[in-house]
Amino acid sequence: MGEWFASLAGTAAGAQLATLLALTSAIAHAVFGALQKGAHDPWLSRGSIDASLALISAPVALFLVPWPDATMWAILAGALVIHFVYKLAMALAYERAAYSFVYPVVRGSGPVVTVAAASIIFHEHFTLVQWGGVALLSGGILMLAIRNLSEVSLDPRAMRMGLVFALWGGVMVAIYTTYDAWGIRSGASPMTFLAWFFFITALDFPFIAAFRYRRMAAPPRLPPLALRGLIGAFIAWISFGGVMLATYLDKVGEAAVLRETSTVFAGLIGWFILGEGVGPRRLFLMAVIAAGAVIVEFGG
Repeated sequence: MGEWFASLAGTAAGAQLATLLALTSAIAHAVFGALQKGAHDPWLSRGSIDASLALISAPVALFLVPWPDATMWAILAGALVIHFVYKLAMALAYERAAYSFVYPVVRGSGPVVTVAAASIIFHEHFTLVQWGGVALLSGGILMLAIRNLSEVSLDPRAMRMGLVFALWGGVMVAIYTTYDAWGIRSGASPMTFLAWFFFITALDFPFIAAFRYRRMAAPPRLPPLALRGLIGAFIAWISFGGVMLATYLDKVGEAAVLRETSTVFAGLIGWFILGEGVGPRRLFLMAVIAAGAVIVEFGG
């Protein structure tokens, strides 16, 4: 399969597949974020997800793809550090503020930095029209966060700390998107990078979650937590794997922007599946976000 993806990189067919992968990743990431913030403590949820992710990725990494060379080991070590800092920011943000506020802030603050970094590192160039689309998408996402905040009752200090950690998470999204795109392009096969990436970067949070679980006065039941982790692990493969393959096949900046339409899909999931009220203002902002993504995709 790695050879097939390599043959598509830089082609028109590869660009079409990259668009599909980025949009699929966006849908999956909306579900992934809700899983981490859901019924359980966000530290436990992420630890459970990573434990399952390591378990299902280990056979693929150890037996089905080649082992990394010295250069790839160094790249994977860097990915471990970057993604640990990102996961730390997300757990701290979800611990202090509402999902409907944190998630849009994280997703809205990343695309501009990612596109700028991709233009420097990968020599990608966006037209003025595409930059307008990026501004429209990021602005719409951040306005959605402000709109959601007006309907959530939060302690002011907790809200401020949640905002700080959410912005930190947004910066880390830009960093890991750019770094992972460079990493997946550096190896002989994209599937080798993906398999080892999911195995290596999932080894940290299970220990943090286990330590936190033992110190809880009333820890949650393990079976529901483990089930949430298993579901989240498969979704993570789709979400993070999809966007990394998209950056391998086509432009990093375009894949990153399309992935941030996850905020639209999160709203649609809440509307159609969870029965949450959306309202005309949210619908308008979701349309603005979608319009920004379309402009970026077709404005080149």
